[in-house]
Amino acid sequence: MAFGQLQQREAPPEEMPSGLVDEDEDLFLEKQYAFNPIQAKKEVKVGNFYAKKGNHRAASGRYLEATRWNPNFSDAYWKLAQSRDELNQASLALEAYRKFVRLESGGKRVRQAVQRIGVLEAEVKTPASPEDAP
Repeated sequence: MAFGQLQQREAPPEEMPSGLVDEDEDLFLEKQYAFNPIQAKKEVKVGNFYAKKGNHRAASGRYLEATRWNPNFSDAYWKLAQSRDELNQASLALEAYRKFVRLESGGKRVRQAVQRIGVLEAEVKTPASPEDAP
């Protein structure tokens, strides 16, 4: 080929499906949960660690994960409610307290939860006025 002449290139062959998955594809997939009480207990344990450190947002996330692994794990709902309460997430805490009360049959924590439900219901029904906002 002489200098100055254009070289004609062949078009790249069509890409063949290789069975490889885009590495970011897993970011878009919903996580599937199956009943796993062992994993739920592990999530609560890690949540307890975060709660002791004062990181209630991280603790709340772990407790929520625990409820997904075991939807009948009342202790996870109790701790989830308390951590959301600490974060001033009244409606979410209320939801967790209600679920806890449905799962538990009685006891001191149920009485505490019922009392807190009453307070949070009043708080949710009457949101803070704009003057109260920082």
